[in-house]
Amino acid sequence: MRSFIVGGAGFIGSHLADRLVGEGPVTLYDNLSIGKTDFVAEHLESGAAVLVEKDALDLAALTEAMAGHDVVFHMAANPEARWGLERTRLDLEQGTIATYNVLEAMKRTGVAKIVFASSGTVYGDTPDPCGENDLGSLPISLYGASKLAGEALVSAYAECFGSKGWIFRFGNVVGPRGTHGAALDFLKKLREARTYLEVLGDGRQAKPYLHVSDCVSGMLHGYRHAASASQTTPGGTLRDPSEFEKALRSAQASVHVFNLAPPDTTSVSRIAALCVAASPYPKAEIRYTGGERGWPGDVPQSRLKPDKLAALGFRVRHTSDQAVEMAVLSLAKEVFG
Repeated sequence: MRSFIVGGAGFIGSHLADRLVGEGPVTLYDNLSIGKTDFVAEHLESGAAVLVEKDALDLAALTEAMAGHDVVFHMAANPEARWGLERTRLDLEQGTIATYNVLEAMKRTGVAKIVFASSGTVYGDTPDPCGENDLGSLPISLYGASKLAGEALVSAYAECFGSKGWIFRFGNVVGPRGTHGAALDFLKKLREARTYLEVLGDGRQAKPYLHVSDCVSGMLHGYRHAASASQTTPGGTLRDPSEFEKALRSAQASVHVFNLAPPDTTSVSRIAALCVAASPYPKAEIRYTGGERGWPGDVPQSRLKPDKLAALGFRVRHTSDQAVEMAVLSLAKEVFG
């Protein structure tokens, strides 16, 4: 499998590259604004992957680099939703327009498969657990709006030009090499302030946190399911006719949408406490700014139902709390040495 990862030197993209290099040539397309060559240095040195240091907003360069690949994994985006408050064009450019360019480059080069990293922010501000068909509430952040627009573009290109899309709505992804998020933000604040940690909101905000290893495993499981089902015959691995028909219908769908997150959540106050404990300043005071939202556009309570991936036999290995605990320990080493 010749894989093309947009944002391949970033947080999730580099972990995805770790898995894909064993399956064939991998091209990492990244402008290195957030991603780092250190994340993928081993693969570049071994020749298992090549890095194209270009921007996804450069359609000509993207098209040239993408030619000859089998599947595109589109992981690139604005990594921090709050930044959209300062630069309102950021998510339009790094999200919507970049996704259009990826799909247009696919059309021009004949690459027919895309795995798109979306987000639970597309569900908007709702405390109820959301399934893949629950879009009654619109996004409340520019980041979420760009992700929903990207999903719509994946669907439209599939219908108009015959491509196939796998859309994964992530919880909050955490783990080694993290480049953004609450835990990293808290640890950096502690490194500067030492005696206290300022936390936006009242600390009661709670969301599902997904370990990056589970994120990559879930994406590859969901992607491969349809591919393997489409190659299955009645005399093959699926013996039950009803099972075969169901798998075949799933494989023939042009767009697949999955939630990818643990079913539980972790509060901001717990993340803050873990960060303080993991820092060189375990007596630092936690100060909350107050209010149910951390910032305008923040969804204070979020829950995702990963039912579709569960039906395909996939479940995350780590709970939300476990994912956060593991991430804080690894990030603390990176921040404090």
